[in-house]
Amino acid sequence: MALVENQASIRGGEFLIKETEAAQIFIPEEFTEEQRMIADTCRDFLRTEVHPILDEIDAAKSPDLMASLMDKAGELGLLGTAVPEEYGGFGMNFNTSMLVAESLGTGHSFSVAQSAHTGIGTLPILYYGNEEQKAKYLPKLASGEWKAAYCLTEPDSGSDANSGKTKAVLSEDGTHYVINGQKMWITNGGFADVFIVFAKIDDGAGETDKNLSAFIIDKDFGGITMNEPEKKLGIKGSDTRQVFFNDCKVPVENLLSTRGNGFKIAVNILNIGRIKLGVAVIGGAKGSLENAIRYANERKQFGISIGRFGAIKHKIAEMATRIYASETACYRAGQNIDDAIEDLKANGMSDAEAKLKGVEQFAIECAITKVHGSEVLDYVVDESLQIYGGMGYSADAPMERAYRDSRINRIFEGTNEINRMLTVDMLLKRTMKGELDLMGPATAVSKEIMSIPDFGAEEEETLFAKEKKVLKNLKKATLMVAGAAVQKFMMKLSHEQEILMNVADMIIEIYAAESALLRVEKLIGTQGEAATALQKDMALIYLHGAVDKVQSAGRSAITSFAEGDELRVMLMGLKRFTKIEPLNLKDARRRVADALLAENKFIF
Repeated sequence: MALVENQASIRGGEFLIKETEAAQIFIPEEFTEEQRMIADTCRDFLRTEVHPILDEIDAAKSPDLMASLMDKAGELGLLGTAVPEEYGGFGMNFNTSMLVAESLGTGHSFSVAQSAHTGIGTLPILYYGNEEQKAKYLPKLASGEWKAAYCLTEPDSGSDANSGKTKAVLSEDGTHYVINGQKMWITNGGFADVFIVFAKIDDGAGETDKNLSAFIIDKDFGGITMNEPEKKLGIKGSDTRQVFFNDCKVPVENLLSTRGNGFKIAVNILNIGRIKLGVAVIGGAKGSLENAIRYANERKQFGISIGRFGAIKHKIAEMATRIYASETACYRAGQNIDDAIEDLKANGMSDAEAKLKGVEQFAIECAITKVHGSEVLDYVVDESLQIYGGMGYSADAPMERAYRDSRINRIFEGTNEINRMLTVDMLLKRTMKGELDLMGPATAVSKEIMSIPDFGAEEEETLFAKEKKVLKNLKKATLMVAGAAVQKFMMKLSHEQEILMNVADMIIEIYAAESALLRVEKLIGTQGEAATALQKDMALIYLHGAVDKVQSAGRSAITSFAEGDELRVMLMGLKRFTKIEPLNLKDARRRVADALLAENKFIF
């Protein structure tokens, strides 16, 4: 029997209105031996080549050091995992490339450089390039002979990427475009050989396209200058610069895709970047937690290791629980993408187009995992530093760098605020297109809160039956709030950003909690309850926290727009839908923490 069943029937965002079975999700325990060996190769590379010189990387006076590390990574094949074999890569599936991203997640600035090269630097050519462009660029990008950078952001266009002012004017003889403009925050800018550049085409008569176009620009085309590397709070070893294009002549054959398709390229590539970042930061979080666990065992106060104190155990268990839930959500979504890609290919779609459509189908989940993972990492590095105490604040300990480097991830790939609003916006747009039926369930929930609660016969006692009912009710709470907000504001809902973010928080917590519970259910089916007792503890710990967060976000949203009887009814409904049987969370956390401290590492 297949490890994952019925995946083709799952659609992006559908988890909110449709119950997912444990058999339908992929869990990290199901990675093959070959995939685990690939992950070990990544970790070995960091341990031997990157971790010993982290201070040197951060203090790099030139881009040569990072470029040399990229060369070494290329020799090991770490830059070509997603590139098809015919172009010199390994042609790995999406979830394997996710595993590579996680396994390189403790590389600090190197991880940023590698991710930018393999993701936003290479994928636009892989997915949108014509055959000539792919044949020219992909083999050298996969090997690391050429390094890539991505030039989208400008001084006046960040989240509003399509407002960029960089212009491309077609030459009189029609052989090349002349590009002028300024880009900023360009990762790998100082050593890149190839730039993916977004600009608006000007017809030369003062008429400029409304939408961006994308170009592949070789460094040796000329007309490219740049500032010195930016001085940053964190990821100091990542070569980040402003790049200027001054009458840069780009052959017409280097237009990527079609005229005016640049914004679509940017959006779709960012979807991939989001979920890859979501899993990469979990790799970083695991590394920070392991440092905290080791320090808690080593550090003694009042004659005993601080890991024996309840307050420290709480921190360790809570960090492990959030990591576990976020990791599960990432690989659940990654497998959904893989299955969607295979389904589309089976129906005649080309490989590149199927990969784009597969990711686009789960763009909601990509945004969710990016937000959740980056905030889990921030939580973990903060609490790990706290476990270190005063030593955590010292640059001689590992947490100082981890703390600084973490912060950028809530800004990368679209700020977490933008991604929260996108999550809700995409759900509503799919509803309006008829791709998802949110309004039907939302209407049913609005009727339910006006009825007398059903205290009928108890349901059959199956594994996690009560917990799944809790999840079902959390989804009802979200549909109630979202449905009422849509009715209240209609087309003006986009202006109510606070409410959108409240609803997004509810959705994100549901996805993470459900993912963790389904992972444990699937594990119990193969390993038994005794062997998975700690995983069960973590799933329940997370679920209880999710209930509290959904209730808090729901209350904030409701009180932002409801009044009078509507307010009272909705608050009563929220209370009904956010009930959960009490659990001794202290003991559950202590069991998890004791196991981690005993093994002196993250064991899940």
